[in-house]
Order: sequence, then C-alpha cells, then structure tokens
Amino acid sequence: MKKTETKRTLAGKNAVELATELEALLKEQFGLRMQSATQQLANTSKLRDVRRSIARVRTLMGQKAREAGQPANAAKGNEGARA
Repeated sequence: MKKTETKRTLAGKNAVELATELEALLKEQFGLRMQSATQQLANTSKLRDVRRSIARVRTLMGQKAREAGQPANAAKGNEGARA
C-alpha cells in the first residue's frame, strides 16, 4: 500500500479507531525493538516505517482534537508516556 493510500485511510477514521491503530502500532514497535535487541530483526527499515506511522496517527489525532475544540492532550488518553 502506498503512503498516500495509508494517509487517506487514516484520515477517514474517527478518534476511537485512531487510538486503536496507535495502540497496535506501539505494540508492533515494541516487538520490533525486542527483535532488534536480540539480533533477530531482518528488515531494520520496518522500525523506521512503524515510527513514522505512529507520528502520522498522533498528528491526525491532534488535528481532529483541534477541530473538535479539545486540547490535544485529551485525544491521547492514557498514552501520555512515550515509548
């Protein structure tokens, strides 16, 4: 899937779906970091892609929160700590 298609699909999601997507990406990032630490990660560029996807989702969450008139921190929920 191309990045523009990914952006379109993410933009069409609501805040709850974005939070679910963010949680899945954070879990994937954790798994990839563990694989990297144990020298089992074959495709190291996957870490970069996941990190950028996390940034995309967080950016969209912030934009949607601003559009709704909420502070950006309210959209994060309990995800205040960064991994």
